[in-house]
Amino acid sequence: MEKSSPLPLLCAIFLLLHVSNSQAAPSKDSIHNTFLHCLQSHTNPSQVSNIVYAQTNASYTSILRAFLRNARFITPSTPKPLLIVTPLHEFQVQATVLCAKNIGVQLKIRSGGHDFEGISYVSQVPFIILDMFNFQNVTVDIKNEIAVVQAGASLGQLYYRIWEKSKVHGFPAGVCPTVGVGGHISGGGYGNMLRKYGLSVDNVLDAKIIDVKGRILDRKTMGEDLFWAIRGGGGASFGVILSYTIKLVPVPEKVTVFQVDKTLDQNATDLVVQWQRVAPHTDDRLFMRLVLQPVNSMVVKGQRTVKASVEALFLGGANELVTLLEKEFPLLGLKIETCNEIRWIDSVLWWADLNDGSSLNVLLDRNHYSAHSNKRKSDYVQTPISKNALTWIWKRMIELGKVGLVFNPYGGKMNMVSSDATPFPHRAGNLYKIQYTVTWQGEAAEKNFLSQIRMLHSYMTPFVSKNPRGAYLNYRDLDIGINSPGKDNYGDGNVYGVKYFNKNFERLVKVKTEVDPDNFFWNEQSIPTLARKP
Repeated sequence: MEKSSPLPLLCAIFLLLHVSNSQAAPSKDSIHNTFLHCLQSHTNPSQVSNIVYAQTNASYTSILRAFLRNARFITPSTPKPLLIVTPLHEFQVQATVLCAKNIGVQLKIRSGGHDFEGISYVSQVPFIILDMFNFQNVTVDIKNEIAVVQAGASLGQLYYRIWEKSKVHGFPAGVCPTVGVGGHISGGGYGNMLRKYGLSVDNVLDAKIIDVKGRILDRKTMGEDLFWAIRGGGGASFGVILSYTIKLVPVPEKVTVFQVDKTLDQNATDLVVQWQRVAPHTDDRLFMRLVLQPVNSMVVKGQRTVKASVEALFLGGANELVTLLEKEFPLLGLKIETCNEIRWIDSVLWWADLNDGSSLNVLLDRNHYSAHSNKRKSDYVQTPISKNALTWIWKRMIELGKVGLVFNPYGGKMNMVSSDATPFPHRAGNLYKIQYTVTWQGEAAEKNFLSQIRMLHSYMTPFVSKNPRGAYLNYRDLDIGINSPGKDNYGDGNVYGVKYFNKNFERLVKVKTEVDPDNFFWNEQSIPTLARKP
């Protein structure tokens, strides 16, 4: 239900501030001072001092960097926020939204900081970060098989809290435990159970959001259009996500994981050909990710090759899995001794490369992730890539040097959900998604590696989806389009919007125009608004 809030005093203050600041664009100092005055008028000074960090604050840098996951954006020249607000209560989030709107300063909303282009913490215009990391509560109700998870919680925290209450429940979401729930789910959210249970957004029952008017809305009070939009359309385009109510899914007491590596001299090309025929169509309890990367040859010194790694989760036992893949995927050569039967919660550690004896408590540690420079891009494949084409791709990868590819199979539940059930459109007809990935250290290398990944993406054009060439919102990629701040930016937004959302883009624009007509919740790839009729 819509929640009342102690904000009437703010309304009068906003009016006065609007009148006093409407004659000229405010300076950075006046933005800072006016914003603080606004918050102090709603929250006593001691409360404000505990949640607001100015650039002069001794803790400012540590707070900024705490959830800054891409080292590309830790340089001295990277624009920094005027203020960082770290609210502890919902009414402080409301006040932050209304104060930022009143003075006309951009608000960036951050949960986990894993957005690949730094959209949640970088801007070219004066801005404030609203950091939701204090909103970490996870309430699990096993009897009703649901959980309420706040936007600032990490996926690791969510998985751990579910495991505390049940050893036979989980949730279909990402494999990186430090990813923030707010951004992950609102952008679609996928993981290694998507073939069985679909995307994270396919398992969302309710949500709480603060809209541009400062109202706290749930599914009933926001309406089905907005509820649809924030399940895959990116929550930050429409407001501030406070929490999601999610449906838990059953997992067996024991699951099976394995990794098999093969290089080109070990018949990796034929393996990939067969993987394309099997992975999207096999038992929907089985998810087999394929990681492809150029490496040094172990056979011929001084030469480079491509390594193909099949990494898998099976919601069942090892014997059943080996029997299945002996029949369907013989080139993999899976043996029972290669498989590990473990608890589902332990598979979370395995997928996060924390299977080194780490305690499950590491899932509660949001700081174990080390920031490094990276770039990601994405594509969708609808027709298997031929052996000859794969051979050509391997040559290009080796020539470029470092860029890797990750193939994530679809099928299963993904084929059963309508393409317009949520804003995420990439359902039936897609065999797998490609993630392009490159990581490096140091500013000097950036130009080279950005060129490499863009070149490989260009090389792949004949083999991926077309009209539009699809992309995944949570793999943010500013190369495919950027919009301009301000109203009526439909033309810019359409360029990337159809790639992320296909035919669902127009409905998202309609919702955005209705709930945020002045486009306050703007970012470099937010949903645009339509021009107002005269």
